[in-house]
This record gives sequence, C-alpha cells and structure tokens, in this order.
Amino acid sequence: MPSAKPTQPIKLYRAELSGHSHRVQLFLALLDLPFTLIDVDMAHGAHKQPDFLARNPLGQVPVIEDSDACLYDSNAILVYLAKKYDDGRWLPEDPVSAARVQQWLSLAAGQIAYGPAAARMANIFGAPFDHEKAGAAANRLLTVLDGELSRRNFAIGDTPTIADIAGYSYIAKAPEGGISLEPYPAVTAWLRRIEALPGFVPFKETRVGLLSGKAG
Repeated sequence: MPSAKPTQPIKLYRAELSGHSHRVQLFLALLDLPFTLIDVDMAHGAHKQPDFLARNPLGQVPVIEDSDACLYDSNAILVYLAKKYDDGRWLPEDPVSAARVQQWLSLAAGQIAYGPAAARMANIFGAPFDHEKAGAAANRLLTVLDGELSRRNFAIGDTPTIADIAGYSYIAKAPEGGISLEPYPAVTAWLRRIEALPGFVPFKETRVGLLSGKAG
C-alpha cells in the first residue's frame, strides 16, 4: 500500500533548465504531492559547496529531501516516489512490465543522455560534446522509439509509467539541440499524450536550436 501524502512538502533541489530535475518535478506534480522547489545556483558553484555536497557528494541536481530521506539521481528518485506514494500504476510489479520500465530508465541514462540531451547541452550551455555525434545518436534513437510508440500509447503499454516520465523531458526539448521531431510522428503523439495528463508541468523553453531558426 502506498504511504499517505507527506505532512511536509518534499524539497526538490533543482536547476530550472535541467531535464533531470524536470522529470522529478513532473512526477511530483502528476502524483499531486506537496513540494517546494529550491533552485541551486550552479552558475556560481552552489552545487560544489559543502552544504550541497552533504546532500549529493557528486555535486549534481536533482536532490530530494522527504522527511528523513535524502536522495539523488533522477531515476532513483522516480522509483522512490512511485514505491512510496503510488499504488503500482506508475511502477508495475509484474516481471515483464517492471523490466520494460527498467529498459526505459536505462535509455534515459544512456542513449537519451548521450543523444538529445547532449545535443541540447552543447547548444544551450556550450558543453564539450560532439554535437554532430550527439545528433546522429539522437536520430537513431528517435527512429527506434517512433517504431515502438507507433504500437502503443505510452512507453510500455496503454497507461503511463515512470518510463514515460524518465524519457519525456529531453526528448521533448530535442529541437533545442537542433534535432527535429517532425520525422517522428509517433514520438510527437506520445509527447502530446504526456502533456495531456492531469497535473502536467512544462519544461522551461529556451530559444535556441531549431526554435531560433538554427540547426545547431
């Protein structure tokens, strides 16, 4: 059985333009949990200060504090929230469905991170990624996902799970990395279905990449 809602708001330490942070914020909102956003001034090194490193020794966002629990890594946080506050809808327990969710969590940490996320980071932040390589990886991934999502409404079936939440943010913002979503109608339809979920919160947009008329 899921736990009751927390008596105190969950603290989410985040960066507004971080897709890893957004996926946690999105899931908190979809679960209708009380939470407080705490913006970490990463531009001035707040994530490397002792007080933040005490929460996450890797010096990365997001981090959540929920009562006595302090957790980092966005995918781990999604699992925690689903296990504690949901009834199994967002993280099914049957072996096949659980494994398929894990496949998407691995995609989020792998191909999504090194494809659309890396291309976006290169455009927005000037991160030292090979943009051409990241773009090619993104298009390979999107081709696969378009085929998969043409056969179902959400990542693993007809209802959303944390697999969808883990994948949404950076794929939705692929155009900010110069990656067009127009060739991928099933992916685009999937994004719109997530955006139609009650409680959805958008990921802050930046005017870069295809949004500014630049291919990146």
